[in-house]
Amino acid sequence: MSETGSETRTRARFEVPEELRADVRLLGEILGKVLVEYAGQPLLDDVEKLRELTIAGDGAAAEQLVASWPHERAEDVARAFTCYFHLTNLSEELHRARVLRERDRAGSEAVVSELAQAVEQITRDSGEQQARALLNGLEFRPVLTAHPTEARRRAVLATIRRITSLLDERHDPRAGDSDLAENRRRLVEQVDILWRTSQLRTSRPSPLDEVRSAMAVFEETLFNVVPNVYRRLDDALAGDEAGTRTPVVAPFVHLGSWIGGDRDGNPNVTAAITREAMQIQADHVLRALEQATEALGRALTLDAATTPPSAPVRRILEDARAVNPELITDIETRSPAEPHRQLLLLAARRLAATRARDADFGYPRAADFLHELKVLQDSLVTAGAPRQAYGELQQLIWQVNSFGFHLAELEVRQHSSVHAKALEEVLGGGELSDQTEEVLATLRVIGQIQQRFGPEACRRYVVSFTRNAGDLAAVYELADAALDGRPIELDVVPLFETGEDLQNSVEVLDNAIQLTRVRHRLTANDRRFEVMLGYSDSAKDVGPVSATLALYDAQARITAWAQRNAIRLTLFHGRGGALGRGGGPANRAVLAQAPGSVAGRFKLTEQGEAIPARYGNSAIAQRHIEQVTAATLLASTPAIEERALVAADRFAVVEKTLDEAARTAYHALVKADGFAEWFSTVTPLEELGQLPLGSRPARRGVAVSSLEDLRAIPWVFAWSQARVNAPGWYGLGTALAAVGDVDLLRDANQNWPLFQVMLENAEMSLAKTDRRILGRYLELGDRPELTQKMLDEHALTTEWVLKVLDQERLLQGRRVLGRAVELRNPYVDALSYLQLRALRTLRTDDSLDEEQIVRTRRLLLLTVSGVAAGLQNTG
Repeated sequence: MSETGSETRTRARFEVPEELRADVRLLGEILGKVLVEYAGQPLLDDVEKLRELTIAGDGAAAEQLVASWPHERAEDVARAFTCYFHLTNLSEELHRARVLRERDRAGSEAVVSELAQAVEQITRDSGEQQARALLNGLEFRPVLTAHPTEARRRAVLATIRRITSLLDERHDPRAGDSDLAENRRRLVEQVDILWRTSQLRTSRPSPLDEVRSAMAVFEETLFNVVPNVYRRLDDALAGDEAGTRTPVVAPFVHLGSWIGGDRDGNPNVTAAITREAMQIQADHVLRALEQATEALGRALTLDAATTPPSAPVRRILEDARAVNPELITDIETRSPAEPHRQLLLLAARRLAATRARDADFGYPRAADFLHELKVLQDSLVTAGAPRQAYGELQQLIWQVNSFGFHLAELEVRQHSSVHAKALEEVLGGGELSDQTEEVLATLRVIGQIQQRFGPEACRRYVVSFTRNAGDLAAVYELADAALDGRPIELDVVPLFETGEDLQNSVEVLDNAIQLTRVRHRLTANDRRFEVMLGYSDSAKDVGPVSATLALYDAQARITAWAQRNAIRLTLFHGRGGALGRGGGPANRAVLAQAPGSVAGRFKLTEQGEAIPARYGNSAIAQRHIEQVTAATLLASTPAIEERALVAADRFAVVEKTLDEAARTAYHALVKADGFAEWFSTVTPLEELGQLPLGSRPARRGVAVSSLEDLRAIPWVFAWSQARVNAPGWYGLGTALAAVGDVDLLRDANQNWPLFQVMLENAEMSLAKTDRRILGRYLELGDRPELTQKMLDEHALTTEWVLKVLDQERLLQGRRVLGRAVELRNPYVDALSYLQLRALRTLRTDDSLDEEQIVRTRRLLLLTVSGVAAGLQNTG
């Protein structure tokens, strides 16, 4: 007999680790105290009533209670549940980090050296030569984007970080009773700030606001986490010799960014913004390098008698004396007979001069600074101090190698139609439009960035909706017009997004490599070529099942194309944070890629809420990077590639059946007459456009009359808010039923990695849906045939996913994840009932005056923020 919802939640609550349960209980009690202090016991009582009803699954009573409240009480309850989710989320994240640290201290191989284990496995299976070859070519390129999916304000995030830090302090075994009492007082203070801080932005952030937000992740985690990943791998591979000789592996993490460079559909990103974005990045990384160099210099107190400097070290100091004798005299006075220390203190001053744009004293390029560090390292080795050479100094060298003076490669993206129009105007010789002038200005800014920081700082230009080779050629022709023949390095990257474009991709690439400028780039860069695949629009175009299969097929065909043409291919995966846009565990996704498509290189977009979730905490960020790079190595081995090849051949008929059935079912829904208008009615789509999440507009046109008008992000966001999550599962049930053979499908789940990942992601999407609540949303559209179609497919998909997984309930085999979802869902339900109240009022009550509309819309937007926090994903 299967469990009831309340029984499942009781079991899930029992399984919560005691430390996590204690943290959540503490913060819940503090939030309750804050609510009582703010509005009295009745507010807390109302919150508790709604909580108890949703836990009991009494939706009718919950809706009745919510409808009975005055507007101010409904808004306060929505804020209370939203704050609760923020506190729960930070507790879970802190617990994850704590578990990782504890396993690390315990020496658990699964955590300490997962990347090293991958190397050992490859060495064992394929030989040391193969392992070294893969390590030497290893690349992980996460690209940060500012697509508007982070629903939390920066002020809210800052308060969450302070609460997290205070909560972590409570687990310090050295803390006494007085320390804990003071800690609790400060926790109450910060939770009170969280409660009193508006959950909604009053204005849309600018692109530069988004750049500055991304800098927090760099400063708080990535600057130190990336070299720590290298150190852990070197420790594992080098054994006792680690830290006393040249590292085994070269740096392989290279950060990219679209923030301030992606102008496709975002008129707020201009050439001036792109220039300023790079300046902000440079300022942050130069400050970080300056501080690290200064700290290392102060610690490296090696006397010249015990550790004599090399001639090149002395030469660097003497050359600096000729330029700035007062500075060298001052450094020598404070660090007498310590030449290695003097060099680092000098370098710190030169980094400050570089940041201040002092061309006479600053470093021209990061390579010049790196050269001096290498000179210093060689000197220490020669002087018999290898531990100093390959200790903290090596950390600094890794940081320069990974981030340079530009921090992240800034990539530019624009729509192919914009280039086509601009080129037509340029060739026509008449007056240029503002849009064309902006395209030319952007290309000039790329040239300026390259002059200051080198081509590695900004040379990739992504062309959205690439339809033919001419779309790539246009960028090169426009660059010639913009720069009047002045040198610029451009790697123009085609982005294939729709089902049709994915199908035609190889033909486009065949024509592209015949272009003279592309041939020149292939010669200059060791025949490297990058192709981007768009997960968002392809899924919106043909549905989640067919998009997954089409993307895999495109990868396989593009990989074969690259092999035929002796091209070193990098596939750039435009994955979103949400499952409906290619989200999900990145390491598992890597292992499910087409054979030969990884080849030791993995590049993907990191979007919206995925950025703080994956990189906001040092322990979690380190774990994520290690997992993805380990998977990248393993996916590049003959054994994994052979498994994928065998599976693709063995399940080819299954794939064809799945594709045809799922595509037909999906199109029957989204191509139904009036679907776009119905979708806008039954979800808070229109209101999401008014939520100032990011600088990018939510849609392409003025109103939504068809699917093409809608961007993929609000498409997924709106479905998740309505608790439907259709972009993650719709059509899969019909597809599985069309195959019909449960044993065959279970075989596929066991032996076909792509199918396994697709099923896992669908299971997660289904677990975050709620049939009772989604039905209430769908009723708002007064289209019973569409509502029934959705409910039937949901039931069919749930039935078949459980059959194939041989489970009685969703997430039964994923205990930790299932526990988190089961415990969250009733609290999300509470916010959904509040959202339904607001949405139903806006959709059905024609008597509302302007003030009432504004207030009701505000309540709805508050619930949007809370549901996003509860589900831990937006778009």
